[in-house]
Amino acid sequence: MHLGKEHSHIENDPNYKGLIVNKGVEQPPSVNPDAARRFLQKRPQELTLAQYVDGILAGDITILSRAVTLIESSLPKHQELAQQIILKCLPHSGSSVRLGITGVPGAGKSTFIEALGLHLIEKGAKLAVLAIDPSSERSKGSILGDKTRMESLSSTPNAYIRPSPSAGSLGGVARKTRETIILCEAAGYNTIFIETVGVGQSETAVHSMVDFFLLILIAGAGDELQGIKRGIMEMADGIAVNKADGQNIQKAQLAKTQYSNALHLFPPTRSGWIPRVETCSSILSEGISNIWDMVEEYMHKTKSNDFFNQNRREQAQYWMYESINEKLKNNFYHNALIKNKIAEIEPLVNSGQISSFEAARELLELYNKQV
Repeated sequence: MHLGKEHSHIENDPNYKGLIVNKGVEQPPSVNPDAARRFLQKRPQELTLAQYVDGILAGDITILSRAVTLIESSLPKHQELAQQIILKCLPHSGSSVRLGITGVPGAGKSTFIEALGLHLIEKGAKLAVLAIDPSSERSKGSILGDKTRMESLSSTPNAYIRPSPSAGSLGGVARKTRETIILCEAAGYNTIFIETVGVGQSETAVHSMVDFFLLILIAGAGDELQGIKRGIMEMADGIAVNKADGQNIQKAQLAKTQYSNALHLFPPTRSGWIPRVETCSSILSEGISNIWDMVEEYMHKTKSNDFFNQNRREQAQYWMYESINEKLKNNFYHNALIKNKIAEIEPLVNSGQISSFEAARELLELYNKQV
């Protein structure tokens, strides 16, 4: 039986008597067309190189954030534009104080950064807080929690907080952080904090891009030197014993003495600076000004003996070689022939039919033949 449009329900066919079924309500579309149009209108327009540079130099946080996103992107066209922006901003960078901050988990780094940051902003500083997350390669997570823990600082107009990228190797994340420093300085931020989430290999990367390296520690956690690598202590230009408040004041003073004694066992620093230990309470904002006075004293000493400029030059050279290494490594592992060869040779290494060194030699020879 064929039904016309007017008989969309079989019950409405004339053959059926005394029964009429009304036409149903037409369902609305799953996407609101007005909302979709408004969303498309709000999408940010592509900016030109000149617009990016002019916006950054004018201190526009939105444009600065978009430029940092370009740096973090792995798309070739974004990387190319990002490098052009960095090149244009480079002459306007280099005038900030770069402070590296690290410490054992639970030392109160975020609270300390907020307390010191607010102290500096009260003195007229413009502060950018950048984070390097050494766990990003394993967990694919980032240190976004810092922005929520620093509520007062993140809502201050003269503060800019930027978490690290959510994926990528430590080397890649660190290189992008160094490039972000250049943009932040060009945007007028005269104080840069670079934070790491714990004591590990990321400290070496941070140390290679800052002027002053600050280690945050706490007292009352057992053996005061337990678990702290000698290399981290040697890199520190200053130590802050945090949470020196309440019943913990005496323990903090004792820890200060122990850390000071430990620092004297290390060889003299190239800068001529003798690392110091200070106590503070971030939650009460006590002792914070003393720590910044220590940083300023260090800056004055290293600028007067020219170590500051020498260190900046060596860091630039270091990151040139790091960038080369990173690029070569990426090119190698993204090469189609190498990918296939690795899949072929890995089982041979695992079964002991070929040594690791011989496998590496074959892979490199194959790659070198193409370049």
